[in-house]
Amino acid sequence: MPAAAHMLASSVLGRVDDLTDELVRVINEQNPGYRQLNVVPEADLWKSCHDNLERVLQMVGQEGDDAERVAQFYDAARATGQRRAQQRLPLDDLLRSFRIGGRMVWQALITQARAEHETDTDDLLDLATRVWELVDAISSQVAAAYHAAERALVRADEQRRAALWEGLLQGRASDAAFAYEAGRIIRLPVEGPYAAVAAEGRFATSDLTEALGRKLDESGLHSAWQVRADALVGLVSLPGCETAELMKALPAVRGSVGVSLVVDGLAEVHTAYRQAVLALRTVPHGEPAVVCLAERLPEALLLSSPELTGSLMQQWLRGLLDLPDEERRILLQTLASWVETGGSATRAAQDLHCHRNTVLNRVRRIEALTGRCLPGGEIPIELALVVRALPLLPPRRRS
Repeated sequence: MPAAAHMLASSVLGRVDDLTDELVRVINEQNPGYRQLNVVPEADLWKSCHDNLERVLQMVGQEGDDAERVAQFYDAARATGQRRAQQRLPLDDLLRSFRIGGRMVWQALITQARAEHETDTDDLLDLATRVWELVDAISSQVAAAYHAAERALVRADEQRRAALWEGLLQGRASDAAFAYEAGRIIRLPVEGPYAAVAAEGRFATSDLTEALGRKLDESGLHSAWQVRADALVGLVSLPGCETAELMKALPAVRGSVGVSLVVDGLAEVHTAYRQAVLALRTVPHGEPAVVCLAERLPEALLLSSPELTGSLMQQWLRGLLDLPDEERRILLQTLASWVETGGSATRAAQDLHCHRNTVLNRVRRIEALTGRCLPGGEIPIELALVVRALPLLPPRRRS
């Protein structure tokens, strides 16, 4: 019934304003998402209802299926889908309102057909099919536009969150306004004790960060996490100035983990982040461990002054580092045990599972290579620092 459908749709179009008022009322009554969330202004709802009713009626009444013309009729639906995504209205509520609108269009057309004595059953069935096919097609357009806008919003949120994290880690939270905004977005307090966490990024996943957040929440510690290109970074708000509960939760992270000293508020988390990274660097290569900077201060000092550390090691180790791998490993292990046992050949032998004379022979070999005397008893602080630095040596490259 192309001609009859055109006449019916044109007649109903003449009272589209009244239909819009009724549709807005029914949506507010039957679709509680609009009322409860209160994210769609009344004027916006009225306009989108009006535009979409108008488009449906125009499509019902059009003759032919010119693709370009049909695509133009979808503009109101796409605009509505995009806008509702931006307003954070759930898609289910949005699509329900289109079904309500479709039912209202069908009822209005039936009422008009009866008034004009257009009551042929077959024609009305054809009209019903036409209306619901259009509602389905329009709903698809709405959903597609909604999802596209939603993806854009997610990307924008991620970019904004990433920018806030960068600002925090670079010290911008000294600006009170920035600190307040960052705290609001990552849901952490602006003031109070904080510790930062840095872990190897290769093990970081969203599942891990969610699990860490839940575990810390259970301990009364609120946290925020970010997966960066080379590391997993966490900021943890502490109820006091102790990190004990935090340290208990971190073994769930695979690989190496560094924890900072405690700092005061978001304004200082950039310092905590640098400390956490420094603590992470004190973990020997390839060794899974959770370390706190407070327990690794000598190593941290050595890493903070690479030139001085290199000079110190050159003075005390000299040709020892140039030995073949296996001999180098054995002599460095002996040196570390000698220092840790206070220069006791007997205790070092027990530690190394060898004879006391073997230890003494190795010590003499070290002295010959380095030109340094290795005393028993009180160990020079420089030598103690050198031993602390041994695990921090990078893996030796084979020529």
